[in-house]
Amino acid sequence: MSIAWSSVFKRELRLERFLPRVYSTKVPDNAPRAADNEQWLETLRPITHPEQKKSDHDVSYTRHINVPLGEVTSVNYLQRYNKHKHSQGNFVDVRIVKCKSGAGGSGAVSFFRDAGRSIGPPDGGDGGAGGSVYIQAVAGLGSLAKMKTTYTAEDGEAGAARQLDGMRGRDVLIQVPVGTVVKWCLPPQKVRELVEREMRKDNNATLRSILGSTAVNLSVSSGSHRKKIQLYRHEMAESWLFKDKAKEYHENKDWFKDLHKKMEAYDHSLEQSELFNDQFPLAGLDLNQPMTKPVCLLKGGQGGLGNMHFLTNLIRNPRFSKPGRNGLEQHFLFELKSIADLGLIGLPNAGKSTILNKISNAKPKIGHWQFTTLSPTIGTVSLGFGQDVFTVADIPGIIQGASLDKGMGLEFLRHIERSNGWVFVLDLSNKNPLNDLQLLIEEVGTLEKVKTKNILIVCNKVDIDAEKSESFAKYLQVEKFSKSQEWDCVPISALREENIDVLKKKMFKCARQSEFDK
Repeated sequence: MSIAWSSVFKRELRLERFLPRVYSTKVPDNAPRAADNEQWLETLRPITHPEQKKSDHDVSYTRHINVPLGEVTSVNYLQRYNKHKHSQGNFVDVRIVKCKSGAGGSGAVSFFRDAGRSIGPPDGGDGGAGGSVYIQAVAGLGSLAKMKTTYTAEDGEAGAARQLDGMRGRDVLIQVPVGTVVKWCLPPQKVRELVEREMRKDNNATLRSILGSTAVNLSVSSGSHRKKIQLYRHEMAESWLFKDKAKEYHENKDWFKDLHKKMEAYDHSLEQSELFNDQFPLAGLDLNQPMTKPVCLLKGGQGGLGNMHFLTNLIRNPRFSKPGRNGLEQHFLFELKSIADLGLIGLPNAGKSTILNKISNAKPKIGHWQFTTLSPTIGTVSLGFGQDVFTVADIPGIIQGASLDKGMGLEFLRHIERSNGWVFVLDLSNKNPLNDLQLLIEEVGTLEKVKTKNILIVCNKVDIDAEKSESFAKYLQVEKFSKSQEWDCVPISALREENIDVLKKKMFKCARQSEFDK
């Protein structure tokens, strides 16, 4: 576990220990006596005013912010408007998944019975807690293809007679590849409705402009050093479950009115606990290391109290119990960002796949048509037996206008965002390779963004027109520009495997160059 994850878990643990003392109450264990219940009920301070629910004791203070629609969805799920489908074979790098935690089981209304008496003291058990949804990054997975569209944890079982608590709902564990980023997102159907609404307003509007200009209002907690989206459960339909005697019968009794006021404080403490747990980082979870312990995405609802907790000297036959708390349903966006030391960037047919094939153990598809590479390919490169190795990712070719979703777009850049260095591959047989390089730089985010990486320029296909002086002149132009940016430049012929050993050494230097050496 990384240091960053360790600090997060320790902070959450400290808060979990603090919460029960301040925001919840200790419910008597099974087989409580009337005196135990009365002592517990006396600790519950009735909420006399509705506004008291927003007191200084609230766990979470929230505020509203607007974020662009594009930050809470993926264009991959707007199939009608987006022509890039990010899958090839068994490779899938984007998924939107609906997750739902289980509801708590209801408390039971039951009375002890034996041969000597027809009805004895209340013995209805508590409902079991609903199952939670967890996520864990594990080594060995390379795609999101096996993810389901929906993950639903089990509801807790209802309590039973003889003070038997219901079984806890089964948890759900989602395992994903290392390098997956998890973000909260809107349901795809909701996003499509928003996009269609904006397109009806302006027929000339592009998908990218809509995603950038349409605002989504989010509730975020402001009690943390990093913003978290506040998630909300459906309100409880009923606060009590009645048996034999109707709801109206109890609501007219003074003793029940007094009990109800006290239990409002108990319900409020549960709501506060839910508000604390039902938060998700606005920036998402970056699962860039294998995890020994999973992280909880959605916590299950707490089980309801059985009628054994409401036996007092005044209330002898409580024919009511508490329902289990609701679960939580949300959508999450899973994005796989490959972890490679270097990323290959180039126009279609520049020879990136051929280079990867010659320097590594990877076998990418190679052809003479545009967009041969439809999904990222990662190869491991060794400098020799017993020597250091590094990894290289090949992504689909980038064309002019890719930043405007032309060609394969720029969605695949996520797979080289983590890379220490970028390798720009140029086709020296093209009319103006220097213009190609400048086009690539502009499309991936301008020179300012490129300078945040270690850069290597590779001029491929030097064997074509090798006898012509124009070919050498084109290389010198690229080399001059590269030197002005303090970048290394190397000419090769991947097809003929010329200068490949030099290329591997320069790529290793690019991959391992420290931030201080840039």
